Amino acid sequence: MAKAPEAYVTGVGQSEVGVRLKRHPMLLTVDAIKEALSDAGLTIGQIDGVSTYPGKSPGFLGFSPVGADELIDTLGIRARWFAGGAEISSQLGAVVAAVGAIRLGLARHVICFRTVYEAAAMADPVNYPSRFDGGRVSGMQQWELPFNAISAAIWIGQYAERHVRKYGMTREQLAQIALTGSANAMLNPCARAITKKQLTMDDYMTARMICSPFCLWDCDRFTDAATVLIVSAEDALDEVKATPVRIASYAGSAHRHNWDQEEWVAAYHTGPEIWRHTDYRVEDVDMVQLYDGFSFNAITWLEGLGFCDWGEGHHFIDGGSRIARDGQLPLNTNGGQLGAGRLHGFGFAHEAVVQLRGEGGERQVPRDPKVAIAASGGGPMATALLLARD
Repeated sequence: MAKAPEAYVTGVGQSEVGVRLKRHPMLLTVDAIKEALSDAGLTIGQIDGVSTYPGKSPGFLGFSPVGADELIDTLGIRARWFAGGAEISSQLGAVVAAVGAIRLGLARHVICFRTVYEAAAMADPVNYPSRFDGGRVSGMQQWELPFNAISAAIWIGQYAERHVRKYGMTREQLAQIALTGSANAMLNPCARAITKKQLTMDDYMTARMICSPFCLWDCDRFTDAATVLIVSAEDALDEVKATPVRIASYAGSAHRHNWDQEEWVAAYHTGPEIWRHTDYRVEDVDMVQLYDGFSFNAITWLEGLGFCDWGEGHHFIDGGSRIARDGQLPLNTNGGQLGAGRLHGFGFAHEAVVQLRGEGGERQVPRDPKVAIAASGGGPMATALLLARD
């Protein structure tokens, strides 16, 4: 039987990133697609697949205002395969789905996109009504809203607080995720709407608390933007002009959403799985782009992926030098979500590709990176991609 083709990221694109943008979310998506197509050297006529997370969400349009089917219709894409849904491992699960389609021969070039419009939606409740309307709730929300647990800061905060009480994590150690993101964001022109001046430890320690142990700077902010990756089949690389980045391995998991929680969030189950499908090992990784919707998420990924023992992540990042742009394991070199905006997972894969190609500009990792991990999620669901420039 013929070997299934490898899948590569061949194009990346991103729209303007801002807060309360006036541009329609479909137009932001098209902006990012045009940039990704130009990057890859492809035309829309060569695209035969579309994948997104979570698809259009009519009850929560700010969270996801654009679906795969309407994008196909808008751009006239002749799609042989497409997908969009929330019941996958997490945001980057849409990329994993595209890889599956490529390996099965269902598509050759797949647009993977994530569009968020949460800041603009909050300013326009008529056209983007909130799902929190005081009515009946069901599904995952039944375990959250009746307990006033509307924000994920409350859910993730419980796990972070356990690290404080059981393993001795301090706020100064936790701060290193936000401080590192802010320092990197200052070198990223696309982050100017989110980070205008570099965060200091004094700023962090005096900020108002949100949910112990999280302060304001531990939480990402609502953002408006679209991010796109084009995933292509190995046998279609002759159609591409950009440096391809191979998706060398991937893993994802989803666990219980209710209050009878598991002891460890999904990043801990996903991390070991990624190494089962590759010859690469932890020590081969040159940098990591890890989900930091809340600062502690990045620590769970460092532990879950095996860069340090479980319960030891705060020691691994202590002082910030190890995870600095010029450190042993550069972290979130575009600023992460804390520093560059809530791009909801896709920003990490985008940045990993940019860095592996050596196109990071002022924020480029000084060594010549060849292997990176991009991760999304980390509460009850998680996805990790191992990316390599062969």
